[in-house]
Amino acid sequence: MSSPGVPDLTTLRPRLPSPLQEVEDERFTRRGVRLLLKRDDLIHPDLVGNKWRKLAPNLTAAAGRPILTFGGAYSNHLRATAAAGRLLGLPTIGLVRGEELSDRPLNPSLARCSADGMRLHFVDRSTYRRKTEPETLAALLRAAGARDAYVVPEGGSNALAVRGCRALGEELSGLADVVAIACGTGGTLAGLAAGLSPDQRALGVPVVGGGFLTADIRALQRQAFGGPRGDWWLDERFHFGRYARTTPELETFAEDFEERHGVPVERLYVAKLLYGLVVLTDESAFPRGSTVVAVVTGAPQEA
Repeated sequence: MSSPGVPDLTTLRPRLPSPLQEVEDERFTRRGVRLLLKRDDLIHPDLVGNKWRKLAPNLTAAAGRPILTFGGAYSNHLRATAAAGRLLGLPTIGLVRGEELSDRPLNPSLARCSADGMRLHFVDRSTYRRKTEPETLAALLRAAGARDAYVVPEGGSNALAVRGCRALGEELSGLADVVAIACGTGGTLAGLAAGLSPDQRALGVPVVGGGFLTADIRALQRQAFGGPRGDWWLDERFHFGRYARTTPELETFAEDFEERHGVPVERLYVAKLLYGLVVLTDESAFPRGSTVVAVVTGAPQEA
């Protein structure tokens, strides 16, 4: 039973631990590599994948207060937060990057947020970049009429979220040599690496360039655990230009993977991860006899 004001997340019936699915794919088997998919996309139909793992501890900490968070126009995190608010009866406020969007029709992603009860507040891009500065954040909360809100950072990555994602590593402890995951803000990788066994490695495939994630992940682990945890590394070659972008090559790859294995492939994160693993396997980055797990952190968005 939850304490007064604390939402009871067990009523949402998450599927945990999430299933582990082996796929037979000659691009891996010919190199002696076994590929498994960690189907976090099946945890919950509305709080998909790492969104459950990151949001759940923050929803508990909010103790019934309104949830305010940040994201771009196509943010999976905003959609998941709005869905959580609908399911648990919590008010949600989304601060959306791009004041110019306020005069345009809502895209399908933001329309879904609004339909789920999220109050959208559009922020100019210059102010948005400074949103973590205390004075700017205070001003944003005032402007949004949300001074009493519980604030979750963009992408949902904070110390609570990182500790929540440690369970992902613990579920895979001893089951693979390498566990690979696509990274946006780095919180899931920071927690995943902490939960793995000492003889396992975690690989992060950033979906945005810039080379900043290494420092961010280290900072998140300091905040969550007091220092570095686990053996992890990043390969930054597979972001395909910029965040929230795909290419015809990536689209073709994702469609082919879906046809081969019957698994829906989310394009902005999961497709880039799987593409990267095919390239790395072809480069013999994984020794023969290795077992590699790819974490399916999300599902394709529906309009």
